[in-house]
Amino acid sequence: MRYVAQVPAPPLDQFIDDIYCLTGAPRHRRMNVPPMPSAHLFVNLAGPVRVWDSVPSVPSALLTDSWFMGVWTRRFLVEYPTWVRMVGVHFKPWGLSPFVDIPAIELRDRWVSADAVWQGFSDRIRNQVGDMASASEALRAVEEELRSRLTRATSRGLELVQHTGGHLATSHGSVPVGALIDAAGVSVNHLATQFKSHVGVTPKRVARIYRFARVILSVDTLRPVDWSEFAHTAGYFDQAHFGREFKDFTGHTPTEYLALRRRLPAEQGFPPDNGPMPAE
Repeated sequence: MRYVAQVPAPPLDQFIDDIYCLTGAPRHRRMNVPPMPSAHLFVNLAGPVRVWDSVPSVPSALLTDSWFMGVWTRRFLVEYPTWVRMVGVHFKPWGLSPFVDIPAIELRDRWVSADAVWQGFSDRIRNQVGDMASASEALRAVEEELRSRLTRATSRGLELVQHTGGHLATSHGSVPVGALIDAAGVSVNHLATQFKSHVGVTPKRVARIYRFARVILSVDTLRPVDWSEFAHTAGYFDQAHFGREFKDFTGHTPTEYLALRRRLPAEQGFPPDNGPMPAE
């Protein structure tokens, strides 16, 4: 499957890590996706996509058009059709806030139709890109739509969240939240409230996800892996704490995860990182 991505031009790059296009037949149709420090927009231009929450009581959904997903605090599963044509947007954890008039906490661990938020969005994009448009044309159409949707007025508290969230990103979640609070000159409750409004989760939860992402994106499955060293470098208290969080976020122990990666390696260039993994 072909993966083409680009970082959008300013000012979108303040809120979006990249916009990407997936095209082709996936080697692994069902993928297990752990929590990552991002929110998403998916624009589906091919067959239906099935999504499952890792919580068994939540029914799966068959998604045919476009949908938003807020920051996820647990893993979910996605099953692609036999042929994929999709444009995706990786928002920074706080990145959806200036584009949608929905509190981020209402998008946490959820998928929501983009057409319910932006009326007529899916048809508008389809009409622009058609069946024969190139990946670059599809990316450009979605980027222009996002540019037109960007709210010019800064929402209350967003600059605070951007600033402190940026420190969490660059430190991979290792900066103590107390230090962020002291530097910002606000109370614990105020920072937590603003994060819930613009990210959907507390700063501590965002730090946990960044810390885990550092581990999972650093694993080289072709070499021996010293999990205790990974845990220490990422700032976990001890090996047991690391193991519990790893199993919670992936559904596997570190040893099981490594065996799965080696037995079912990711397609070259897709996924673009070691986050999503084949689901058995």
